[in-house]
Amino acid sequence: MRPDPGDSRRSLYRAADIAALAERKSRSRKVSEVAAGAISWGEPVLSSEITTVSGGRLFYRGRDAIRLAETETLESVARLLRGGHGAALKRTDRPRPPDAPDMRSRAFVALASRAAVDPPARGRAPLALAVEAATLLDVLTDAVAGAVGGGAIHNRLALAWGLGPGGDAADLIRRILVLVADHELNASAFAARVAASTGASLAAAALAGISTLSGPRHGGATQAVVKFAREAAQAGPREAIASRLADDRALPGFGHHLYPNGDPRAAALLDRFEPPEDLARLRTLVEAITGQAANVDFALIAACEALKLPRDAPFALFAVARCAGWIAHAIEQGQADTLIRPRARYVGPEPEGL
Repeated sequence: MRPDPGDSRRSLYRAADIAALAERKSRSRKVSEVAAGAISWGEPVLSSEITTVSGGRLFYRGRDAIRLAETETLESVARLLRGGHGAALKRTDRPRPPDAPDMRSRAFVALASRAAVDPPARGRAPLALAVEAATLLDVLTDAVAGAVGGGAIHNRLALAWGLGPGGDAADLIRRILVLVADHELNASAFAARVAASTGASLAAAALAGISTLSGPRHGGATQAVVKFAREAAQAGPREAIASRLADDRALPGFGHHLYPNGDPRAAALLDRFEPPEDLARLRTLVEAITGQAANVDFALIAACEALKLPRDAPFALFAVARCAGWIAHAIEQGQADTLIRPRARYVGPEPEGL
């Protein structure tokens, strides 16, 4: 510090000292507090080149996901997420899908069966992993469809659900798959990365992902939308909305932490079909009363209802699409060659003898 020659009431400081003071102040919070705050919609906790949400828009490796949904298939987006290019490489001699009564069960069994026997991903050549990645996505699709098939994934699912390939319905399925293929470091992607950080196989990472996806606060959130829609159908949409607001309960299918101005994935989908009348009215009233726009969970339920898809189709679509992201995150984490192993902040009884 030195006096200001132009004003004896003021002092001058070195800019470098001020910058250092500001940096020390920004680091004043305990490391444990910063880490705890990062877990729930907090600051980024690891580096990734795969997906980001920026300016209210979703980008896959720098490319606008909404634009990709206009033309691309899930297979091409899966290659993009993995950082690959060119034609897909995969095995065609896939086993028959497991016997199970519903799509969700077949999906879990198919991934678990592969996870039990596939070799660890650590130390394997990129080409071998690329073949395994593409094959694994097909294995999961076979399980959901209930048969081994060829051709684009969206057409295979449309055919399995009695819609026929190549039409408007299949195109809507294609758009859904592209738009939900990945969503930055969501819970299931993080679970997949934790598994991959141990060197586990891609199938094991995908199994960790689908297990996490099944929770009601993640992929299972679509069922909350169904319940909300059922309440609106029984009591009337205005009454259902008022009841939830009065009880300080959430309105499932509306609003999103990362998209304060509206989920662009939902907008892109809802522009492509006519939702059922009851869902359309519910959307209009929620947006008018609360200002919250529909999110991708609402759009997914509305699309499945409009197409008259099976009851577990929303989860099946989510799982097949998001598997592309889980695999990409697993491969990227494997390339980082670091174990994800945070410490726990112990708050239990005092350890004995200390």
